[in-house]
Amino acid sequence: MKFKNFDELLSMVKGKTNRIVVPGANNDEVLTACKMGVDHKIISGGILIGPKAQVEEMAKKVGLKLDIFEIIDKSDYAEMCNQAVDMVKAGKGDFLVKGLVDTKFYMKAILRKEIGAVAEGTVLSHFVLFELANYHKLFAVTDAAIMIAPNVDQKAMILNNSVDMMRMLGVEKPNVSVVCPVEKVNEKIPSTLDAAELVKRNKEGKIKNCVVEGPYDVYIAFSKELGAEKGIKGVVPGNTDIALFPSLDSGNPVYKCLSFFGAGMKSATLLAGSNIPVILPSRTDTPMTKLHSIALAAYLKDKAGVLA
Repeated sequence: MKFKNFDELLSMVKGKTNRIVVPGANNDEVLTACKMGVDHKIISGGILIGPKAQVEEMAKKVGLKLDIFEIIDKSDYAEMCNQAVDMVKAGKGDFLVKGLVDTKFYMKAILRKEIGAVAEGTVLSHFVLFELANYHKLFAVTDAAIMIAPNVDQKAMILNNSVDMMRMLGVEKPNVSVVCPVEKVNEKIPSTLDAAELVKRNKEGKIKNCVVEGPYDVYIAFSKELGAEKGIKGVVPGNTDIALFPSLDSGNPVYKCLSFFGAGMKSATLLAGSNIPVILPSRTDTPMTKLHSIALAAYLKDKAGVLA
């Protein structure tokens, strides 16, 4: 990876031109993140969409000066999202930053056919990059927000999205742990059957540019020693770059537990699989997570389409 931690990432994107478009800008956390972005010189301007009086009041509260921003007065969430996506698509902004809007409106706006954000035969997925004090490198968790109960073909697409993201970050051949409750294939646990199929496709060359192993529980995925105790001899345990979870029911709680309880946790959340840069944090994610997400989007915005 081209950067070892989020502090290095912030330094790498400092001073670049990054115009953000924020639907639902009437939100303290996102405006605080905007102020932090301006202070770190990774936001050069943008468009804030939301009830104007509320946006102005909240901006004043968090100390964000509005002279480099345009405010569009809107109160309907669906309309905010549609206009925000249209503006990025038209080149009036570099990437989307999710504010106080429901994910369903945000995603519906992005998925409109006329936008063409998703290539045919692919899916959009949620990509969270984590930095933890007790793990030796940055790693990603997917999918924690979009795909509810993906089948094995959809899991392969989610995996490909995350591999592409990691490769753009400089990890040429990411290690993928297919995370399940247990480390052995069990016909009564469908996620383990999917894991075995994904490993098979990787070995056959149908899933490329990565090493896929599993089923692994979380302990095995992130500890070589604990994997060895269970007789696991793969290259991925303790060296996981991407943790692929079976469903929203598993991925989302893990993402939020890491975010809430993680020791020294830092994270960034993006939408993977889209041809327009999209930041997709939870509305309750911290301003620091939103800042790191903006920094990651700034780093990636010029790298789409560069993979062979």
